[in-house]
Amino acid sequence: MPRFDSPRLLADIGGTYARFALEVGPGEFTQMASLRCADHADFHAAVRAYLQGLSWQDGGAQQIAHAAIAIANPVEGDRVRMTNYHWQFSIDEMRQRLSLDTLVVVNDFTALAMALPRLAEVDVHQVGGGQARRPSVIGLLGAGTGLGVSGLIPAGEGWIALGTEGGHVNFGPRDEREMDILKFAWRTLDHVSYERLISGPGLELIYKALADRNGVTDAEPLLAPAITQRALEQGDKLCLETLEVFCGLLGTAAANLAVTLGSLGGIYIGGGIVPRLGEYFDRSPFRERFEDKGRFREYVSAIPTFVITAEHATFKGASAILENQLRNLQASPGSAILGQIRRARSELSPAELRVADLVLAQPRSVLNDPIAEIARAAGVSQPTVIRFCRSLGCEGLSDFKLRLASGLTGTVPVTHTQVNTNDSMLELGAKVLGNTASAILQVRSHLNRDTIDRAIDMLLSAHRIEFFALGHYGVVAQDAQFKFLRFGMPCGAYTDPRLQLLAADVLREGDVAVVISSGGRLPELLSVVEKAQERGAKVVAITASQSPLAKKADATLIVDHIEDIATHLPMVSRILHLLVIDILAVGVAMRRSPDSIAALTVGGEDDEGKPGRGASTAAPGVSMASPLARLTSHSR
Repeated sequence: MPRFDSPRLLADIGGTYARFALEVGPGEFTQMASLRCADHADFHAAVRAYLQGLSWQDGGAQQIAHAAIAIANPVEGDRVRMTNYHWQFSIDEMRQRLSLDTLVVVNDFTALAMALPRLAEVDVHQVGGGQARRPSVIGLLGAGTGLGVSGLIPAGEGWIALGTEGGHVNFGPRDEREMDILKFAWRTLDHVSYERLISGPGLELIYKALADRNGVTDAEPLLAPAITQRALEQGDKLCLETLEVFCGLLGTAAANLAVTLGSLGGIYIGGGIVPRLGEYFDRSPFRERFEDKGRFREYVSAIPTFVITAEHATFKGASAILENQLRNLQASPGSAILGQIRRARSELSPAELRVADLVLAQPRSVLNDPIAEIARAAGVSQPTVIRFCRSLGCEGLSDFKLRLASGLTGTVPVTHTQVNTNDSMLELGAKVLGNTASAILQVRSHLNRDTIDRAIDMLLSAHRIEFFALGHYGVVAQDAQFKFLRFGMPCGAYTDPRLQLLAADVLREGDVAVVISSGGRLPELLSVVEKAQERGAKVVAITASQSPLAKKADATLIVDHIEDIATHLPMVSRILHLLVIDILAVGVAMRRSPDSIAALTVGGEDDEGKPGRGASTAAPGVSMASPLARLTSHSR
């Protein structure tokens, strides 16, 4: 079996235990250890304790360059805060503290989902009937400290894992007993999710609720492991009823997941509780409740359910994600900004090109070196280094390094799935939505706080705002005009080249021209920019990095998206430009009337075209509770 150049560190972090292993070759795990989280002050301390306890065959420690962490927590952005424990950390800071080249941090059930295609028949145990269809969607859930929920969607020759928090959906009782359990839980909990009951703490809650329901006043306080042990080994009546309820609830949750995802590829059960129930789980109410789906009984009865018995399945999934990330980094090393540099090489001056070549060849050295050393290594002046950074839409070297670091950290790559002529309407819809979501995440990584602030300042102080766009992007300019007119700000939208030049010719000092262009190379729009600046107006551009428009504008908001021009339908990039307009609109609303932010609504009109209840002319069309508003907050 081939060996890696250096061991890879894998970790599975839960609310109670932190499990570690080294992968020295594909699927070859060694030096596995399980540490109690409570014994360590933070995540870094736990990792260091594991690394210090390693033994090396050659007597000397080996350098670990790459690591993958599966954690019982949603992972969004750089900051990780555990839901079921107090640990929190910055991914990039942790990578640097541990001297790693790559650190991938993913939700633990996303990692477990990615392990499913790698599991053999001996790694799972089927409960009940049903036959898996291949390839098809697979569902996954499992109880431990919490209730993890995920899924796996086939995509070409690979799979896409879903990172969800489905364990937090509302619990729905099936009978009077479960209703009594819900009422008991309501005594101390405002929101009762399935995780509150289908988990280790959930076992304890069910046990207490049943004792109360059955009038057992002398029930001994028991933790989840003791409840399970007494039920299976001693036949304790109350503990057996607790397990019965637990398995029934799990069956309902699994069936809900199956019909939600259309999991014809099967439902897999992981976590730390069910695999320990052994034969009892086969005869428990789990499968009966799984199939108890009313009119959909026949549908779910055909779906098989499996218990994952493989001991280190999460490590396999984390390894798969890390391997995929390293492969992507090798094919396109570094980050999205390195891709920008490669595409922009033909537009760079000879001196800037020397800086670009240095960054592409030695991205990590550039990340750590001061500007004087970068300039010396590239054979250019320090101002040239700054000009190079600004040509990419960065404010300067520090901003450039932040973007470069975010790419080199090794987060899960953004994906694009090709639409095929034989796709069903459901598949087509899923791919279009998925591709759009991925593109939005890429744009979010390019957002620059200072540039957004400067653009908003220009708009707020403008005597008049004019929006310019051509072709498919004309609707973006019209949408912008509508939003800013509702602010009470004088503005217009021009989508005809002849009218655009006439409009630019009457701009004056204190006005702002917002020019919207995907490629940033249209001569008509470049003429508008030149005319506007001649008249003393400022120009805000929403366009691609390194384009002539980006270089001419006073403030440039970068939207880099390569559209398939053969289709003549710029679906995704047009949406991205609309989102940038919305970011500016929200920013203007926040600056003009901070006290009215709570009044912002999704959609400014009701079904009859009247202003919606609570709508504000201060900011139309955007709710501060929406993903768009959160996108804005990420950039600030």
